[in-house]
Amino acid sequence: MILQTAFSLPTPTTLLSPSCPHQLNTLFFTHRRRRLISPSRFNSSFSQRRFSFSVAASGNNVFTSPETSKTFDFSSEEKIYKWWESQGYFKPNFDQGGSPFVIPMPPPNVTGSLHMGHAMFVTLEDIMVRYNRMKGRPTLWLPGTDHAGIATQLVVEKMLASEGIKRVDLGRDEFTKRVWEWKEKYGGTITNQIKRLGASCDWSRERFTLDEQLSRAVVEAFVKLHDKGLIYQGSYMVNWSPNLQTAVSDLEVEYSEEPGFLYHIKYRVAGSPDFLTIATTRPETLFGDVALAVHPEDDRYSKYVGQTAIVPMTYGRHVPIIADKYVDKDFGTGVLKISPGHDHNDYLLARKLGLPILNVMNKDATLNDVAGLFCGLDRFEVREKLWADLEETGLAVKKESHTLRVPRSQRGGEVIEPLVSKQWFVHMDPLAEKALLAVENKELTIIPERFEKIYNHWLTNIKDWCISRQLWWGHRIPVWYVVGRDCEEDYIVAKNAEEALEKAHEKYGKDVEIYQDPDVLDTWFSSSLWPFSTLGWPDVSAKDFNNFYPTNMLETGHDILFFWVARMVMMGIEFTGTVPFSHVYLHGLIRDSQGRKMSKSLGNVIDPLDTIKDFGTDALRFTIALGTAGQDLNLSTERLTANKAFTNKLWNAGKFVLHSLPSLSDTSAWENLLALKLDKEETLLSLPLPECWAVSKLHILIDSVTTSYEKLFFGDVGRETYDFFWSDFADWYIEASKSRLYGSGGNSVSLASQAVLLYVFENILKLLHPFMPFVTEDLWQALPYRKEALIVSPWPQNSLPRNVESIKRFENLQALTRAIRNARAEYSVEPVKRISASVVGSAEVIEYISKEKEVLALLSRLDLNNVHFTNAPPGDANLSVHIVASEGLEAYLPLAAMVDISSEVQRISKRLSKMQTEYDALVTRLSSPKFGEKAPEEVVRGVKEQVEELEEKIKLTKARLDFLKSTTSLVSQ
Repeated sequence: MILQTAFSLPTPTTLLSPSCPHQLNTLFFTHRRRRLISPSRFNSSFSQRRFSFSVAASGNNVFTSPETSKTFDFSSEEKIYKWWESQGYFKPNFDQGGSPFVIPMPPPNVTGSLHMGHAMFVTLEDIMVRYNRMKGRPTLWLPGTDHAGIATQLVVEKMLASEGIKRVDLGRDEFTKRVWEWKEKYGGTITNQIKRLGASCDWSRERFTLDEQLSRAVVEAFVKLHDKGLIYQGSYMVNWSPNLQTAVSDLEVEYSEEPGFLYHIKYRVAGSPDFLTIATTRPETLFGDVALAVHPEDDRYSKYVGQTAIVPMTYGRHVPIIADKYVDKDFGTGVLKISPGHDHNDYLLARKLGLPILNVMNKDATLNDVAGLFCGLDRFEVREKLWADLEETGLAVKKESHTLRVPRSQRGGEVIEPLVSKQWFVHMDPLAEKALLAVENKELTIIPERFEKIYNHWLTNIKDWCISRQLWWGHRIPVWYVVGRDCEEDYIVAKNAEEALEKAHEKYGKDVEIYQDPDVLDTWFSSSLWPFSTLGWPDVSAKDFNNFYPTNMLETGHDILFFWVARMVMMGIEFTGTVPFSHVYLHGLIRDSQGRKMSKSLGNVIDPLDTIKDFGTDALRFTIALGTAGQDLNLSTERLTANKAFTNKLWNAGKFVLHSLPSLSDTSAWENLLALKLDKEETLLSLPLPECWAVSKLHILIDSVTTSYEKLFFGDVGRETYDFFWSDFADWYIEASKSRLYGSGGNSVSLASQAVLLYVFENILKLLHPFMPFVTEDLWQALPYRKEALIVSPWPQNSLPRNVESIKRFENLQALTRAIRNARAEYSVEPVKRISASVVGSAEVIEYISKEKEVLALLSRLDLNNVHFTNAPPGDANLSVHIVASEGLEAYLPLAAMVDISSEVQRISKRLSKMQTEYDALVTRLSSPKFGEKAPEEVVRGVKEQVEELEEKIKLTKARLDFLKSTTSLVSQ
């Protein structure tokens, strides 16, 4: 109550009604060079004070303090993380009620090692989770890892190979046992690395896609889809990996442009002396040719349509010559060989036209007996030998260099072979239709919105999904065959072997034997069930399923929108009747500082763990989070360095705030400080100008930042909070507060300043915590009277009072300060020198500016005893530097008190002479005809710009010199 009386404002004020905060441009963020607060500048009386830490932090050696540590110690991050986890803060808390916020973590491969893609998703998801946790919602971030069928099997096979052991020598059961042993030993690596990034997941609910519960869900899903006729078996074109001996998904095929050849080969037209020449990049596939095709409007070949051609080196095998618009007249010779067993496009054309499909290749990429004398040879060896034989027989026309688009295995790097193979497929059209409606009906929102078109296009043109893989590690396909019967006709789908045998006995008699399909399911099949299988499905009565499904958010990279996100949507709707998440947030790639994709070959890979060691987790997270949804982010050492400096700036600000607070033994001061409720309107109006401005700006920031968090505009959150902390709080309010703490304002003014420092700083820590969890928690724990950890502290309230008039008034004070600082810089006034000033303004302006005389003097380095406030220019105005801060606010700075005028005249005269010489040289250069004729246009334009710039500088310098000379003459009079 005493404080409210002491700080009552003399004039009426206008409160600004809270409104929707503006949005910053997410494409721009400039790091400005800032001055850090030097600990040596603290008043010695404050530096001697020490505080007791909060209850949470005391006596556990987890937290450090700005009072005892010069900078934030990155090594304490792991201790803080373990403390959070030990306190149960990562688990959902239903005590406060509210609807749950749930994110299923995209499960990284169990073989994985942390890279920047992981750092991106962990950072963004943890921001969402920490924000919603502080908002009081029961929050679940459900972690887990993927068994990664191909990748894990490859890793273990290589390990065994180093011991001289082959997978087939061990047998399936023993090999699988070895993989499980490897998983138990090394599978936790990626999990521990994710923890290092600060991921506040509920690790008690961690899942693995081969867990018993998730495996049960996979079998249930397969059986249900098969019973509905959506899973079928058939022979179709797939991507075949000869080394891995399995089909692979489109996602696991990477295309690279490589140098190769285009082979021109002659095919004789049967019954004619004529030849048709084809051009192919893969001559070894000609043994699988079933037709030659030309464009129906290609006059060169129209007479041959309907005839047959003889395939070279096949002992006279004839194939039809057909016409189809699919053929590109302008590519190669305009004649296309159709090899539907070894080319995706040829396969589709053959199915459309009813052509036979001929396979010439074994599964190890050697040629089969269809290739005759070339049987048993590797595909690339055949390519060389076949071309040599064609040259011998005169059927080789030419071989020309050509850039090939080569499909390679993402895992092993080998060339993928398009091959027709018997596999299990999911019929996708009925599933895709529902997934399309989910977006159309706004049940699912994709962020950024532009990816909706890509999502819709893919689902509209979807192909059936090959879900079988010829591996030993993974979910075994729940299909059993009857010994001695046709596998394609007589098979049994069951949830386990016992059920399969029972069905076989019922259908085929008690004497039959059965065996299980040797293949496993595509890893993406189990991943497509992730949002609900991890919560207990197919047990729809499971507690977690009822509490947390459907989830709220799926955050992942835009590159797996089709392969994972769309499939989860389809499976979620199919099995649970609802979309598995209401929002999909897609992030881009992290590239190097030049915008290049990170790769080992370029040597530009940035290791997150090395980055954390050098810059700290918080700096890495803050840098990554400043990107825009769906956009790639260029990561540079400069950005990381700047945000490490931001971490240090926070630490130094915490040091200042702590040293500024009353001693804990001063119970009376703390009672008064804590009684000052700065979130109340009457208290706000009672504050002095700088304090009212700082609190008002904070309240505006809280609204703006909260809105940005809700809209998932994380870049805006980071930039707005960064600018407020560094510009408004550190550069202005902390500096202004020193006049209260070390000046003559009295205890009440000092106490208000202490309360504002603490209030603003603790709220800054709350706003930044989702981005920078470690340093903010450490600083929070150092503040007195903390009742709980920052990670679970309540989010600041919205729509708190703010005072427009105080903001405008303090902005006037800032403008005046900047103008005086600029004048000092222009006249090279020594930083330590205190100068005089006469401040001129209207009665209203002078009334509030004069009350902050100490603040103005401190910030502008004025001589406190020679700062005067008036409504008219002083008598020595013509001997002063006149500055206009804003409309109705000016200042006069006596020149003689700022500089030695005669010395300044000499200095500026020399500068003017130098500028004039430079200007004359440039003008001479421009006037030279040779320069105008021979110099590039951009060079001439650059010189002209230099001349214009110098003209302006000379004009200003002459005006200043004239002013100085006139002042000298007036002084001498």
